[in-house]
Amino acid sequence: MSHPMIRPARADEYDEVARVWMESWVSTGLAEASDFLLANLRARIRREIEDGWSLFVADDDGTIAAMLALHLPRLYLDMLFVAPAYQGQSLGRQLLAFTRAQMPDEIYLRCVRENEKAWRWYEREGFVFQKEEVEPSNGFVMKYYRWKRQRPTG
Repeated sequence: MSHPMIRPARADEYDEVARVWMESWVSTGLAEASDFLLANLRARIRREIEDGWSLFVADDDGTIAAMLALHLPRLYLDMLFVAPAYQGQSLGRQLLAFTRAQMPDEIYLRCVRENEKAWRWYEREGFVFQKEEVEPSNGFVMKYYRWKRQRPTG
């Protein structure tokens, strides 16, 4: 695998971004692929961008390998999804390093409690568990995390 380039998503890529998002979400075992889910994700991308998302993709020579949605004013890593064919190749770590370059002092995120692979990874990457809450829009229990840059002491 080459090293995908992380760059802002273009509007003409939103449908493909939604497909990558769906395939990655389905790979967690928490949902099944459907035209309904894909349509919802497509609509959500446009709505979230209007509400402040900065949307990035990992571009592997024209193939979208991952999507990353940040809400910079809120210091929020909202979505990080790697296409199944690219999972296990450190692309998530590259996207997280990119996120830390955008928000170098503090980052908040949340993830579904049942997505244990994801939240354990965030914990290994230095995120600290804050709380759990039910997300009313989908009924999932969400785990909330925070990462804060460690300042040298002395």
